[in-house]
Amino acid sequence: MVRWADAGELAGLADVELAADGIFTQVGIVFPPGTTMIEEVDDPGRVLVEGEPPEGFALLGRADGNVHLDQLAVHPRSMRKGIGGRLMEAVIDHARASGAPAVTLTTYRDVPWNAPWYTRHGFAVLPEPEWGPELRALVEHERELGLEITPRVVMRRQPL
Repeated sequence: MVRWADAGELAGLADVELAADGIFTQVGIVFPPGTTMIEEVDDPGRVLVEGEPPEGFALLGRADGNVHLDQLAVHPRSMRKGIGGRLMEAVIDHARASGAPAVTLTTYRDVPWNAPWYTRHGFAVLPEPEWGPELRALVEHERELGLEITPRVVMRRQPL
C-alpha cells in the first residue's frame, strides 16, 4: 500500500536508492559519488513509500506549477512486483488532487526501465522549447552533477 513516509523512514530510504542505482551498471551507467537525493530531504511530506519497511519510494517536488518526480526508486529485490507502477499512480493521483496540470520528470532516454517505462505510464518527451524556467534549472543542475552520462530527456504526463 502506498502512503506518505514517516520522518523516521527517510534515512533508511538511502539504502533503497543506492541499491536501485546499482542496477544501472548493467547498462554501463555508474553515478558520480556523493549523497543520494533522498539524503537531502527533511520533509516526509514529499515522499511516497510502499512497504514496511519501505521497498520503494517516490520523491516529489514542484517545477513551473507542475508536480515534478525528482526520484522513483525500488529496491532490486522487490522489482517486478508492481511497486513502481503503484507509486507512479499515487504520484499522478497526488498531482490531480493538488490541482497540478501535469507531472514532469527527467530520465535516461534509452534505459529500458526509464523513458520507455514512463512512456507506458502515459508520459511523453517534452521538447526543450516547452520547458519552463524551473524545469530548465533542474536539468542544468543535473548536468552540473554529472548525471548526463548517457542521453536524458524531460518527460511530461498531461492531462492528468
